[in-house]
Amino acid sequence: MYVYDEYDQQLLNERVAQFQGQMDRYLAGKIPEEEFLPLRLQNGIYVQRYAPMLRVAIPYGLFNSKQMRALAMVARDYDKGYAHFSTRQNLQFNWPALEKCPEILAKLAEVQMHAVQTSGNCIRNTTTDEYAGVIKEELVDPRPYCEIIRQWSTFHPEFAFLPRKFKIAVNSVPGEDRAAIKVHDIGVNIVKNDAGEIGYRILVGGGLGRTPIIGTEICDFLPEEDLLTYLDAIIRVYNQFGRRDNKYKARIKILVKALGIDRMRELVNEEWDRIKDGDGKLPAAELERVKSHFTEPAYQTLEDNPAEYQQALADNAAFARWVQRNVRAHKKSGYAIVSLALKQKGNAPGDVTAEQMEDIADLADSYSFGEIRSTHQQNLVLADVEQSKLFDLWQTAKAKGLATPTLGLLTDMICCPGGDFCALANAKSIPIAEDLQIRFDNLDYLHDLGEIDLNISGCMNACGHHHIGNIGILGVDKKGEEFYQVSLGGNAGDDSSLGKILGPSFSREAIPDVITKVLDHYVETRSDGESFLEVYRRLGHNTFKEAVYGKPE
Repeated sequence: MYVYDEYDQQLLNERVAQFQGQMDRYLAGKIPEEEFLPLRLQNGIYVQRYAPMLRVAIPYGLFNSKQMRALAMVARDYDKGYAHFSTRQNLQFNWPALEKCPEILAKLAEVQMHAVQTSGNCIRNTTTDEYAGVIKEELVDPRPYCEIIRQWSTFHPEFAFLPRKFKIAVNSVPGEDRAAIKVHDIGVNIVKNDAGEIGYRILVGGGLGRTPIIGTEICDFLPEEDLLTYLDAIIRVYNQFGRRDNKYKARIKILVKALGIDRMRELVNEEWDRIKDGDGKLPAAELERVKSHFTEPAYQTLEDNPAEYQQALADNAAFARWVQRNVRAHKKSGYAIVSLALKQKGNAPGDVTAEQMEDIADLADSYSFGEIRSTHQQNLVLADVEQSKLFDLWQTAKAKGLATPTLGLLTDMICCPGGDFCALANAKSIPIAEDLQIRFDNLDYLHDLGEIDLNISGCMNACGHHHIGNIGILGVDKKGEEFYQVSLGGNAGDDSSLGKILGPSFSREAIPDVITKVLDHYVETRSDGESFLEVYRRLGHNTFKEAVYGKPE
């Protein structure tokens, strides 16, 4: 992983000192609230319903055991003993004291962590596939490209105050997309042309929120060295023409929709022609320098499926079930990719205690070269586990509540903090997740259903990505009471789609029965091997609507 040099560390230390001074002046009444707002936002601090929230950056979801222990320390000493992993691969503390935030950031800076640009109208954390660098299907490791975008976008003076927040995602697996690039402001799909050259297919104008839109191709093949100049051109056009009079219409997706993709492409190309041969061009030497930070760890020469591993699978059905759901093939023989699902019944999805964070750090050190990844689905990944050690890892993780064998299944749901924390929420999300975890707690039933994405948001800002859940649940305000809309047919993958609202909203108490009716209809109508999404697309929306509401008279 990328390791800071002395200049990186100096820059981060100076930023912490700067923010400490800003905080001191604010607390002394020398900086008014409206001037302090953008300062705290660009240091990752929101003021939520009951307390501040500090969002810590985990660039493209990659961090190490030392950093995890530092996060555990913050959770234990400055918060209420836990933290929350978000859908953008970052981590959030929900209860820090505002005046203590500079002190927390100083502690995190010691392990090369920060909260820079995790909020505010700037370029946010660049995300990618949680299996980057270890899965054989990818064209190239996308992490060096994410790191290049991170370095370019951090403290970019021209893009510090954009019309609205800006999100970029990178994918490198043909035909499979765990980074959800089609619902980002810019999606970067690493591709090869007919000559075998690496380049990028660029999508623009995707996003969720109040106006969900699937991104549109603006460039079918961009040469490798032109990545930063082309991104620069897109964001300059957005910065110039994006709306600033209405924050609900300020995202780049609204600009692309208003201009049309042809006019947007024309404006971007005009700007790009002006700058593409300048200092922003990406030299091959610089790309190789960044790639050098992402070399393979000290893998051993191992055989696939060693005898002790096969015996453990045969002897222990629970272990075999966990392997089936939570373990994925590695590009190296004898290794495996392990997902630790943070979806234990009774806990909010994505939440992890300080004790579990310490345990995960220990697991990373013992089994995966000290490295951890956070995921879009609010889980964690140990990317380099020897197959012969999987049984030991499973036993240890299970004892710590970290081996729920439900990855990709119904209860592996995405859920925002909702009305329990967020001042923007119309309704609570976590109790809905808890109700569904209780209703659907039979592992045999969950495995029989197969893979289903269920996403829950507490408001139209869609932090829970309900629009792209196979089943989406959205909290709405109905005359001062909390109700929930259900949508079906969304998908975040390579064949992205937006869910369609089923009909009138439901009370919290009704949601488990509604989801049960949806699932019963799926089970009754599926053919062998058909997924929920395949059945929904084959039968159409109305059959599911009738299953829930009854046939219209």
